[in-house]
Amino acid sequence: MVMKRSAKRARPADHPVSGRPPIAGAVVRRTAGLGGRMLDHAFAFAFRGLVYAQIWEDPEIDMEALDIRPDSRIVAIASGGCNVLSYLVADPAQITAVDLNTAHVALGKLKLASAQHLPDYGHFRRFFADADRPTNLVAYRAYVAPYLDEPTRRYWEGRDLTLRRRIGGFRKGIYKRGLLGGFIGMAHLLARIYRIDLKAILDAPDQAGQRRVFETQLAPLFDRKFVRWLTDQPAALFGLGIPPAQFDALAGDEKMAEVLRRRLEKLACDFAVEDNYFAWQAFSRGYGRGAGASLPPYLQESNWPAVRNRVGRVTVRHANLTDHLAGQDDRSIDRYVLLDAQDWMNDGQLNALWAQITRTARPGARVLFRTAAEPSLLPGRVADAVLARWTYHADASADYTRRDRSAIYGGVHLYEFAG
Repeated sequence: MVMKRSAKRARPADHPVSGRPPIAGAVVRRTAGLGGRMLDHAFAFAFRGLVYAQIWEDPEIDMEALDIRPDSRIVAIASGGCNVLSYLVADPAQITAVDLNTAHVALGKLKLASAQHLPDYGHFRRFFADADRPTNLVAYRAYVAPYLDEPTRRYWEGRDLTLRRRIGGFRKGIYKRGLLGGFIGMAHLLARIYRIDLKAILDAPDQAGQRRVFETQLAPLFDRKFVRWLTDQPAALFGLGIPPAQFDALAGDEKMAEVLRRRLEKLACDFAVEDNYFAWQAFSRGYGRGAGASLPPYLQESNWPAVRNRVGRVTVRHANLTDHLAGQDDRSIDRYVLLDAQDWMNDGQLNALWAQITRTARPGARVLFRTAAEPSLLPGRVADAVLARWTYHADASADYTRRDRSAIYGGVHLYEFAG
């Protein structure tokens, strides 16, 4: 049914422009000094807009680790929505995607409506894989906009801080927008200043060629004094969605330039670029083109019927994950996807989250999350009595970390509920 637009319509709590859960409450460290708290507030302000037009976790690793079954009820942090839609390929019973970021909620709802109402796969691929065609705006107005709830439609047809209509991103390249898109764009600009073409990695004939390009062109960039200074500034990595607290965990005792060099080396060298759409996003600012291009599962033509037929199983909510879980029944959820959100949390927030996860978990439930540093952050921080009810799959987690094509995280971690 087409929804009518009305300025007087009530705004449910899960809509993008309704009462905003405080992102600052999830980010600002009360125990930090004045400078640290100011950085936290700056990140919270930046994070209110679009951060990830594309999520930066490997959904194929997610689905393998989660072992999704037909009766699985999943709760996941939404982010850009790519992984949530990709999980539909595994045929779960239900997915609830939650996020504090209003732009991510709006993006998730746009993807759901598009999967339901665009005429065919070709339209869907042009909209979200190419994402830079004038015909996308025609398709939006004809097929998608009438089925968006009013707040989501108002978000996309409204203007950002540069006074551009947000929906226009799908005409000029949505993956060049948002904090992450801006960060990657600045990295390309900085590389050009030093006469380095980041796209060269995509022309390498094989992985040996990729390594040659990395070692001769990309790696030396991190030896530049300005680059080393710049990457030591926490605000410089806001574009990666990394808050100051996570910056400290990621760097440890090293210079951030060395950490980033290793992560970029994994992205550039450890996987064939033709099979790794994360490399295409980093080095070309978009997905590859053509029939053989690497794409997320939800954008692959072979998965289109499953995604379209199952998209009604997904609900997107504007909510804090712990608060959402507090409203769920005991033993009602099978799978939890936390992304890297725990890197932001203090011990009190971690324990509140895991108390709700443990209460709502069915026997055999699985929790998957990522961390900036390599080790799991739960031991010594989450109460022993709670953590003792969960089994950590250390060997599997190390394997998932090694094979995660996104390459940005230090650790991918899997826990299973023992009851």
